Amino acid sequence: MSKTNFEQDLADQLVNTCKSRRPERDLWPGIELALSSEASDPSRIAQGKKTYLVAATIAMFALIGWLSIVQQPVSLTGNDLVVSLSEQHLEQKNALLVRFQDQPALTENWQEQLTELDDGADAIKTALENEPNNMALLKMLQSAHQKQINLIERVHSPKWQQRSQM
Repeated sequence: MSKTNFEQDLADQLVNTCKSRRPERDLWPGIELALSSEASDPSRIAQGKKTYLVAATIAMFALIGWLSIVQQPVSLTGNDLVVSLSEQHLEQKNALLVRFQDQPALTENWQEQLTELDDGADAIKTALENEPNNMALLKMLQSAHQKQINLIERVHSPKWQQRSQM
């Protein structure tokens, strides 16, 4: 298809489209009436502006409220992350030890195992001082912390509870 044929076909289609889409009556008198009544009634224009102003104000306050509720999570890295993980673990471990202090332990050497896990966590923390963003070391630290928590819980829970947890 050549360029002239394409342009002619397009022009023909536009003419046919315009003929088939004509309104049944003349719309200009209604449009003119709406424009003239809008221009002659300034209170109607002011009311419309007030409506938009109220809607914009509500939207602004809603946005400010939503932004004040939704806070960006603080991303810790490096030594700050290690310190935060250690503090959270220490709080959790101490809470468990207080919770189970009156219950008898099921084994005798659980505190030695806990100390060994503490020593391992300390060694990992020492390695993290040199490489604070090493994900493998961070995962190892979390694993050591979780093993301590699991040890405390298992040593102080009755045997019938241990079977149901497995």
